[in-house]
Amino acid sequence: MEDELYDELNVYSVRADQSIQDCVREAVACYVTDMRKKQREVIDEQFRFIDLFAGIGGMRIAFDRAGGHCVYSNEWNKYSQQTYFANFGEQPEGDITQVNAKDIPDHDILVAGFPCQPFSIAGVSKKNSMGRATGFEDKTQGTLFFDICRILKEKKPKAFMLENVKNLYSHDKGRTFKIIIESLNELNYEVFYKVLDGQNYVPQHRERILLVGFNRELYGENLDFEFDLTVKRPKPVMRDILLEEVSDKYTLSDKLWEYLQNYAAKHKAAGNGFGFGIASSDGVARTISARYHKDGSEILIAQEGKNPRRLTPRECARLQGFPDDFKIPVSDTQAYKQFGNSVVVPLMENVAKLIVDKLKQLDALGEKKMDRQAI
Repeated sequence: MEDELYDELNVYSVRADQSIQDCVREAVACYVTDMRKKQREVIDEQFRFIDLFAGIGGMRIAFDRAGGHCVYSNEWNKYSQQTYFANFGEQPEGDITQVNAKDIPDHDILVAGFPCQPFSIAGVSKKNSMGRATGFEDKTQGTLFFDICRILKEKKPKAFMLENVKNLYSHDKGRTFKIIIESLNELNYEVFYKVLDGQNYVPQHRERILLVGFNRELYGENLDFEFDLTVKRPKPVMRDILLEEVSDKYTLSDKLWEYLQNYAAKHKAAGNGFGFGIASSDGVARTISARYHKDGSEILIAQEGKNPRRLTPRECARLQGFPDDFKIPVSDTQAYKQFGNSVVVPLMENVAKLIVDKLKQLDALGEKKMDRQAI
């Protein structure tokens, strides 16, 4: 590399608080993304969507399978960007707060799993203990919902789907959720919401709230929408996602296993429900979280003659419904965080198809109305 270019890169890396290697990787990824967009052929697409707070692309897979074409993605975490790029060949744009909504491509559906830490039970407990604000008072994450609002206001897509933790509904005695619904209503969207459990698609008890909205300017008032899900039969169980051979490195050490047992016993004596969870091979697991990398305590697998083990990253991917050809280019620690923060892909796919079917119905009604008016 030329000295002058190296010096410029070095200055930029300090300013961006990144290593030179990370800066080069990001630059190459962005270049490849731009070239792919320029060279992309016209494809058979039913609809266009954008993928905000994209994580590692769980929502993208769901809406791709529903017949869509992703025209824009955004994700700030550099490790999630790496996984996203490895699987989709596109580098998501970074800080959403710095993105001009006018620059985002036109789209039919806005998809966003906006950050849940300000609203989740674990996130709220942690921040309260640290004396930090939660919900919309959390200036670093809670207000990111309003970046969704400004994009909806500017681009006016036909519909949206938002995903968050179940606790969003009850946070701050319901005031947070009330503000969210009022904000979406003011943008002229008819909003429907429901708490759905992923265990009908994967062997994991994972409740998340989904909000679906349709543009009243396009489709009028008094719309209806049902979360009429088609669940998987037979119901998935843990043995369906477990690997036959697993490295010993995933087995808990004697020290960690003893600690978890003592920790569980202490909380049981105090009348609390905290402790490790041994997942039954014929049942479903607890909710996997981003903290799984710490000790794996919420989902452990029993082993004959050995201490229990944690799930492997591939098993975590399966637990969230990701296909086996999904690439995992990052460390185990980052992979655990990424899958713990992701979505149950087949559940999101089911809802995505319901939204697409509803839009087809609404568009068909609109065409008939225009035909009648023309006559």
